Amino acid sequence: MKMKMKLYHYYDESTGPFRNLSALEPQEAEKVLQQIRSQQRGFASKRSKDYMNIRRQLEWKARELFVVKGGRPLQNFPHYMTLGECPWLLDWYPQGKVIPFSMSDFEPDILSFTYGDLFPAMRYNDGKPYRGQVYTLSEIADILTKYDLPQAWNAQGDKGPERYIEVQIWDDSLIKQLYS
Repeated sequence: MKMKMKLYHYYDESTGPFRNLSALEPQEAEKVLQQIRSQQRGFASKRSKDYMNIRRQLEWKARELFVVKGGRPLQNFPHYMTLGECPWLLDWYPQGKVIPFSMSDFEPDILSFTYGDLFPAMRYNDGKPYRGQVYTLSEIADILTKYDLPQAWNAQGDKGPERYIEVQIWDDSLIKQLYS
């Protein structure tokens, strides 16, 4: 399955791209998150005290679901991007920046997708068929045909929590090559 859409990584200029709390030991991740909270800048400063515990559980669940579908994650936790542009994500960061990637930059079996951010995709219980699901590249194409990009029908976020398709990148070799 060939998709021409681009992937986008949003980040804060002051910290740089592909900084991942999940890559840190739990105590260190919590220390970094507490620093972000104390600065009261950006979306991450509003995250709850149990954010990292929930995040790690959701990442593990997404990884397990992806493996069942034939995915080949090479890491225990993913890096995150969006499928298609989502310019409002620049506002999540004090100095928001974005890096585009071609879908073909990555092997298909290290890419998983959720219809919406991982948190609401896995935690909302509103009966929508894409809740609790992780999709492969071929599956997300079918979901797009059925539901379209959330950016197209929920740009303002007033129609639910799904505002973009999140892409989980389960191999950081290209990222390390370009950004280490």
